[in-house]
Amino acid sequence: MSITLNEGLQQRLEEIAGTHQVELSQLTKGDPLQTVLHRIPHKDLMQDALNRVSMSEPGWTYIAAALYLDNLYQEAAETRKLGQTGGYHDFGNLIFEGVRRGLYDHRLTEAYTFTELEEAGAMLDGQKDLLFQHTGLFLLADRYLTRTTDGELYELPQERFLIIALVLMMNEPAETRLSHVREAYWAMSHLYMTVATPTLANAGKSHGQLSSCFIDTVDDSLDSIYLNNWDIARLSKDGGGIGVYYGKVRALGSDIKGFKGNSSGVVPWVRQLNNTAVSVDQLGQRQGAIAIYLDIFHKDIMNGFLDLKTNNGDERRKAHDIFTGISIPDLFMRKLEEKDETGKSVGEWHVFCPHEVKQTMGWTDEFGNKLGLEDFYDEKDQLYFTEKYEEAVAHPLLPRQTYRAMDIMARMMVSQLETGTPFFFYRDEVNRRNANKHTGSPGRTAIYSSNLCTEIAQNMSATTIQKEYETAEGDQVIVRRPGDFVVCNLSSINLGNAGNQMTLQRLIPIQMRMLDNVIDLNNLPVQQAQRTNRKYRAVGLGTFGWHHYLAKNAIHWESEEAVTEADRLYENIAYLSIKASKELAKEKGAYPAFSGSEWASGAYFEQREYVSEEWQELKQDVQEHGVRNGWMMAIAPNSSTAKIGGSTDGIDPLYAVEFAEEKKNFKFLVTAPELDHNTYPYYRKTRHQLDQKWSIRQNAARQRHIDQGISFNLYVHHNIRAKELLDLHLDAWKQKLKTTYYIRSTSQEEIESCDVCES
Repeated sequence: MSITLNEGLQQRLEEIAGTHQVELSQLTKGDPLQTVLHRIPHKDLMQDALNRVSMSEPGWTYIAAALYLDNLYQEAAETRKLGQTGGYHDFGNLIFEGVRRGLYDHRLTEAYTFTELEEAGAMLDGQKDLLFQHTGLFLLADRYLTRTTDGELYELPQERFLIIALVLMMNEPAETRLSHVREAYWAMSHLYMTVATPTLANAGKSHGQLSSCFIDTVDDSLDSIYLNNWDIARLSKDGGGIGVYYGKVRALGSDIKGFKGNSSGVVPWVRQLNNTAVSVDQLGQRQGAIAIYLDIFHKDIMNGFLDLKTNNGDERRKAHDIFTGISIPDLFMRKLEEKDETGKSVGEWHVFCPHEVKQTMGWTDEFGNKLGLEDFYDEKDQLYFTEKYEEAVAHPLLPRQTYRAMDIMARMMVSQLETGTPFFFYRDEVNRRNANKHTGSPGRTAIYSSNLCTEIAQNMSATTIQKEYETAEGDQVIVRRPGDFVVCNLSSINLGNAGNQMTLQRLIPIQMRMLDNVIDLNNLPVQQAQRTNRKYRAVGLGTFGWHHYLAKNAIHWESEEAVTEADRLYENIAYLSIKASKELAKEKGAYPAFSGSEWASGAYFEQREYVSEEWQELKQDVQEHGVRNGWMMAIAPNSSTAKIGGSTDGIDPLYAVEFAEEKKNFKFLVTAPELDHNTYPYYRKTRHQLDQKWSIRQNAARQRHIDQGISFNLYVHHNIRAKELLDLHLDAWKQKLKTTYYIRSTSQEEIESCDVCES
């Protein structure tokens, strides 16, 4: 069946062809272009273009994108019944009709007048659609553009960006908000940045929330365990990725109400969360995503936790659909280095039940609450955790199991090579670098674990249960549930497009404003998460496209220059982010917990050795005016959204110069971004060919400037020697990385990326 082209397609194709050096005569196979385009269905023509994508002719992806875009224009026009050939028309009517149909949030038409929406609609620039590569445009249309309940396309790419801008600025003062909308649309439409996946999918729509990930701390009680599961289900159904810290829950064989040996440990509760992840999917698009963290000194580490995802052992104690993380103190890593005179590792490691530690050791806080080992961390000059651990080891009545530390590490590394997990969370370094440790006591843990993608590090506390009974017209039970329930709000800079100083100076202020506004606009179903979100106003500005950036700037991955550039670039991003948050604080006020923080004392700047005149001036301004956000930077994995932006994933090296990008419903051939004879030498060595110690060094330089964490993968060969993998982990710890994400082995199938944490 022939398809009549919308007016202007030929011109768009010729513009793209000229920009990306594609010979259209090859596409037409000798016939006049217009004749071929009218005769051949778009689907066939697009497939022809996709088949031609290769290292020698990467520009064909833009031709395929233009053809796919034309189909989107026609599909949207038919859905809207506009009586026009397609493209961008009548934005005000589009929004009002979308609200009437229940597709858009009614707050859009309550916040903005029709005249304002039309003024905003004048910002739409269809030419920006030509910036998309085919894979990125397909992902955007398939997952994020608004559709009717029948699945018909209602919205076009630039409209999605503009609606996000309108939503995020709707509470700004009326006299300035359209100027902020213009800046936000500029940033997104040029593909200089992407918003978080939930924001991209849900902003302006009649359902869903805007935040990426959540972290809860489970207390050692039946109420806490089951209410955590309830909270997780409510957040997961709206598209949230979940991290859960289980280090306070008693171990297998512990007592319950004094009856010995009755506790079933954490594994059965983890299996329940696994069922929640499978049964409560995210907006019908994917199953829930949950990571469970446990301390390396918890007795259940070797009682099934490390085997949850492996293929051997009792299936009744498996949880294949969750992800695991291990919280590791410095002391354990030091134990790995203890050797006898023959060079054999001899460091011993003792594991305990947290309930038994609290019952036996008698440690309490200033309010009389019992404390466990998990409640302490080592500072640089005061080893609080180490002292408590040694007290526990020396106590003759405290039950424990003892292993060689290297045997535990070997079990973890075997699991990593088979499943990619567990993730590693270096708890002492995270807490030492915490700018908001002032809310607790010296040496007391404020951050127990990270999130699903290991880039979030914010204050946590167990959600406890308190009940009050009140009689009014009838009996009422009021349940109070205090606790710091972490929320992460993400957005990322596309370094491939926006890594230059001029763009960053304009981009980061509007990006930080967008992130900050998410906090007030979100209506989270879990109230303690809502309270924590507004108490700290934490955001996570990150980046993707690092390998793309290096290639454009003629920097080899395995080089001192790359390490130096990581240090320089991320210091600059940190400076601009903190400055932007300070300006927001001057305008709107500092976050409620600012007083007493390391931002307020200046210790944050001193700890990172920011001594230049520029940094010292910013330090003084922050101390005077505050900052709007308690945490500001975090680097998420950014796989799908990096493809929408036409760049490389997160801070990862490229998978291959040419490869097939495959998801559940597509398989497309793609090439490295901006691939040509100039960039090829810098893409030539890819993930599993690169020396991972260079990646660790780059990330160490980067981590110094990131106040939260970084989703950092290690890429290894399936036949890597145990000592080599151990050396990588020791190197990462010694260079003060806060976390490591997947261990991606060549023997594993490509691990599904964390979509919910992408931005």
